[in-house]
Amino acid sequence: LGDIGEHGHRHEPENYRITTEDRLGVGGAKTKYADNVAAIRLLKQLQTNGAALATPEEQKVLVRYVGWGGLPQAFDENNEQWADEFAELYGLLSPEEYEAAKATTLNAHYTSPTVIKAIYQAVENMSFRTGNVLEPSCGIGNFFGLVPESMKDSKLFGVELDSITGRIAQQLYQQNSIAVQGFEDTELPDSFFDLAIGNVP
Repeated sequence: LGDIGEHGHRHEPENYRITTEDRLGVGGAKTKYADNVAAIRLLKQLQTNGAALATPEEQKVLVRYVGWGGLPQAFDENNEQWADEFAELYGLLSPEEYEAAKATTLNAHYTSPTVIKAIYQAVENMSFRTGNVLEPSCGIGNFFGLVPESMKDSKLFGVELDSITGRIAQQLYQQNSIAVQGFEDTELPDSFFDLAIGNVP
């Protein structure tokens, strides 16, 4: 299991496995907001611990981050029903993170496990089993968390532009190679990929 460091964080990198218990994407706007903020607070706490690796229990909090697609209210300083959330979010994020998050309200839509499993089913039907897999816009990495058993020996690579989202992906899929930058700027480690997968808006 690796050594337990101070703060009880393991040093052995582990990938998260998404199960039905995670109930991803469930709840109304305020629930999703609360899940997002809990994940961001934890991410920042891990970074102040010298980039500690999240434990499996902490990964359960991080995996509930759904991003800001469809939650523009949280960035509207004139929306009285969201005044507390607006103030909290504004204080929690750096100016750069805040602007980046606000910019994602139009296009950062989370992909449900149902859709991801269907895409993998199609890939399995094409007889793909193992190889280098690229997720060019990976979000927090739900495609990685739902890799079917038949493809578990594949090498997974992800790219994510948004820094909060990409750093959450790195904490959830600690064994994978995840670049947090624009796809056009990314130097991918392998010269070829056998499969590119995703659900880009």
